[in-house]
Amino acid sequence: MTRRTEWPGSEDDTTSAAGDAETRHGRSGRHGRENSGGPDTSRAESGPPRTPEEQARAICLRLLTGSPRTRKQLGDALRRRDIPEEVAEEVLSRFEDVGLIDDAAFADAWVESRHHGRGLARRALARELRTKGVDSALIDEAVGRLDSEQEESTARELVDRKLRSTRGLDREKRLRRLAGMLARKGYPEGLALRVVKRALEEEGEDPELLDQHYQPGM
Repeated sequence: MTRRTEWPGSEDDTTSAAGDAETRHGRSGRHGRENSGGPDTSRAESGPPRTPEEQARAICLRLLTGSPRTRKQLGDALRRRDIPEEVAEEVLSRFEDVGLIDDAAFADAWVESRHHGRGLARRALARELRTKGVDSALIDEAVGRLDSEQEESTARELVDRKLRSTRGLDREKRLRRLAGMLARKGYPEGLALRVVKRALEEEGEDPELLDQHYQPGM
């Protein structure tokens, strides 16, 4: 089965859902004016939603319009606004049903964006997705799309961009600085050391001297 890989909650879906909410609020405002006949009832249209469900829908739509969110992120936002748990669960489930919340698509897009944009490795990507409340199985599936060859290729690109700024430093400092940069982006120590040593060797460094200066685990 082909999974939708774009960010969950596209602009068209969000606009449509927001339009439904605005239509409902508009009817509510007209109904209030008909009942009371007073001009002050126009506040019903411009004021906040009255019911917890309307509040929850408005909060979610506003957040999703700004950027994609996971179900947990939206749930946390609703709790901070004191939305009753049962109401929050109902609204979040409805948003999932219509595709405005899709944690699997969120994870796929996050991995694609953060790996190619920031050069993050699978370990760092998984850590970020966990903090956003994505299910472990979905995380494994998303980061699993990055194979070892792609990860090593990206690591080499990162090192190549950083090499020039390390010229002039001694051999040990260069090796440690470059390997440390990869480690901070989530690359395993063995892979980071292998990529950095290869890059330095291509610049003329003696591989035996590199081995003497840096041992895994130090």
